[in-house]
Amino acid sequence: MTVERIGPPLFGTERETLRAFLEFHRATLAMKCEGLTEEQLKERSSPPSNLSLLALVRHMAEVERAWFRRVFDDNSAPMVWSEKEFDFQAAYDTTGASAEEAFAVWEAEVEHSRGIEREAASLDLAGHQPRWGEDVSLRMVMLHMILEYGRHNGHADFLREGVDGTVGA
Repeated sequence: MTVERIGPPLFGTERETLRAFLEFHRATLAMKCEGLTEEQLKERSSPPSNLSLLALVRHMAEVERAWFRRVFDDNSAPMVWSEKEFDFQAAYDTTGASAEEAFAVWEAEVEHSRGIEREAASLDLAGHQPRWGEDVSLRMVMLHMILEYGRHNGHADFLREGVDGTVGA
């Protein structure tokens, strides 16, 4: 897989800018994983932590699901890797996990999220965040996702450097 990462525009509408930054961060996570074996993707940062690049991909699949699918489509959509509601930690356990499955789930959730955003008439689209028990706007969700990816892509930088010495965004 070759990841094409396009930088956000220097000028654009609010929606174009949010969309571009979110896509940039999604591509960054994929780029950090590019070219690694399944074993390398599972290399943990520093035991006992379960943090690995594959764990981040699985976690971000859950986050995409929780912030787009569960908020705008199906408040009761189950977690992917946990029987417990709002258990985001289960995704970090890659024991027996498959990189192929993790990337397929992440890519499917990303595509579902893109569809929700594309079909929304405006960033003011309201959805219900079941974890908070409150309504939120698409604008807030997109900003939250940019922050989630930004934080976890920082982790991915260190993880990738630890795996094979590759540095840089």
